[in-house]
Amino acid sequence: MKLLAGNSNPALARDIASYLEIPLTSASVRRFADEEIFVEIHENVRGEDVFVIQSTGAPANDNLMELLICIDALRRASAKRITAVLPYFGYARQDRKPGPRTPISAKLVANLITVAGANRVLSVDLHAGQIQGFFDIPTDNLYAAPVMSADIESRFPQHRGRLMVVSPDVGGVVRARALARRLDNAPLSIVDKRRERPGESEVMNIIGDVKGRFCVLVDDIVDSAGTLCNAAKALMEAGAEGVVAYVSHGVLSGGAVARVEGSLLTELVVTDSIAACEAVAGAAKIRRLPIAPLVGEAMRRISDEASVSSLFD
Repeated sequence: MKLLAGNSNPALARDIASYLEIPLTSASVRRFADEEIFVEIHENVRGEDVFVIQSTGAPANDNLMELLICIDALRRASAKRITAVLPYFGYARQDRKPGPRTPISAKLVANLITVAGANRVLSVDLHAGQIQGFFDIPTDNLYAAPVMSADIESRFPQHRGRLMVVSPDVGGVVRARALARRLDNAPLSIVDKRRERPGESEVMNIIGDVKGRFCVLVDDIVDSAGTLCNAAKALMEAGAEGVVAYVSHGVLSGGAVARVEGSLLTELVVTDSIAACEAVAGAAKIRRLPIAPLVGEAMRRISDEASVSSLFD
């Protein structure tokens, strides 16, 4: 078993290597003067089970290209099996045609990874479960819910019995219900929102009685943070005692960090699937949860041909 890290999230790659007690494979991933990406692996990987750790967040195209070239280099070096480990799978929100003459980019990216030579894919909280079907190779989708539920129980024991899990939209109900089940079957509420254009949403109604409840908003991706901040405001106006948000992937682009800092959210908790920019690292209301043990254990089980799904039993 060997681990190869791209440049998208070196801190997470080091944490995974530390958990597995395996050193990262020596390699150079660099750019020529014209920004072409070049990969050179400095160790023998012939016949090895190799895991390439690379999130495809911003800059999404550069990180995706790095991943593809790493996979191609390993394939040409005769690696026995190549697993693409994508803690965050970019382009996942483009999983369907929202209108005429538009692409399904998530499927295109899946095709690129497969054709490059990957034998397997491992990701965390895909935006839509059906993206697993976009790949023609085995795909494992890990869930951050166990990590989140453990953190909620340890951080907010004083609110036990008053917790309410809230989905910021109808599409996230399955995810919210899974977390609620882990929190002693906490009640569930849904925010009814309308999105007129990308990056902008308006809360229309709160489905469920949140008065006197400590609300936990749960989502898979926070980008502009407009939805979460608007939902937090609506929940507080409906009588909620407090609102925290737990999100798997902190994209946090543009003015999202400032928006969170000025919102009614008590705290925004994201995993470290995406490397933290300077603004995120210095934000008072944003905290990061480590997922290296979760991803590392899944990688170990894949290498040992053991069950991955039993991680969530």
